[in-house]
Amino acid sequence: MSNRTKNIVYTGLLMLTVFAVWQYRRNQTQKPIKISGETMATTYHITYFDSKQRDFKASIDSLLKLVNASINTYDPTSEISVFNKTTSVVFALPYLLPPIKKSQEVVSQSNGTYDPTVMPLVNAWGFGPAKPFDPDSSQIDSLKQFVGFEKIQFNADSVWKTDRRAQLDFGGIGQGYGADVITDFLKSNGIENMFVELGGEGMACGINLESGKPWRIGILDPKSTDADQFFKAYINLKDKSFTTSGNYFNYRDVNGKKFSHTIDPEAGYPVMHELLSASVFTQDCATADAWGTAFMVMGHQKAIEILKQHPELDAILMYSGTDGVTEIYITPGIKSQVEIKP
Repeated sequence: MSNRTKNIVYTGLLMLTVFAVWQYRRNQTQKPIKISGETMATTYHITYFDSKQRDFKASIDSLLKLVNASINTYDPTSEISVFNKTTSVVFALPYLLPPIKKSQEVVSQSNGTYDPTVMPLVNAWGFGPAKPFDPDSSQIDSLKQFVGFEKIQFNADSVWKTDRRAQLDFGGIGQGYGADVITDFLKSNGIENMFVELGGEGMACGINLESGKPWRIGILDPKSTDADQFFKAYINLKDKSFTTSGNYFNYRDVNGKKFSHTIDPEAGYPVMHELLSASVFTQDCATADAWGTAFMVMGHQKAIEILKQHPELDAILMYSGTDGVTEIYITPGIKSQVEIKP
């Protein structure tokens, strides 16, 4: 190697070193910005790094109000509520069409175990805005006639029904979709390293610049209670969504019998099987949220079969094994990132 070539190489290495040191110091001097608030009958918590130290809370709160004005079934004036009471809606905001399109995708791939038209059954069992009436078998058979995503038609401008009794409920996708909206907003403002959590689900983008490592989240032990919550697993995430569906907190007690909030669209009843929780990790949170609901409906055995067919989905499934011992299934794609507590 000639001296001239050596000088070029050394100069290049020196410049790379200087840049690396500058980038390291820049990252070290950035303090995380943390904001939180309330939305969708739950809370959100966001941590992000911004060299300009901008506070986006007001913008995010305004954005979430618009999302709620589109998909919140507890708001009688929202677009989805108007749709449920009528036969069609012309989109006034851009936040109703995306969850409809995502729902169509997951309904098809999950063979209907996730289906947002389950709303009449959700209401009947007391997990929606309507007054519950704890249906008997004949009432369930009647309500099931209104369920089925094939009754929903849409285009870029509007959504309509082929059966006016059909209704939509985005309880199984809404919080994940809300987390995606926040994430997209922050990305559009140049934020690369962030942790967005809305109702226990969200997105982990880039890394935690304070630690220089991927974001780390805990997954609740299914034996947790409202008063005593503890983790069964931890996972390191970078550029992945996260969501956990489970029935340990959200249920109704009717005459001493517990009813899960997860309703099987085909059977018409709250699910009762060995799957205790399904944590799903994908590129966007709406997809993860919908699949988490689907897995909770189908149970761990069918969920494992589906996961083997869809390598783009990663999951941690916790289910009751023999003698009440909690068994855990982890997809190969994330196994190295997961720590299970004894």
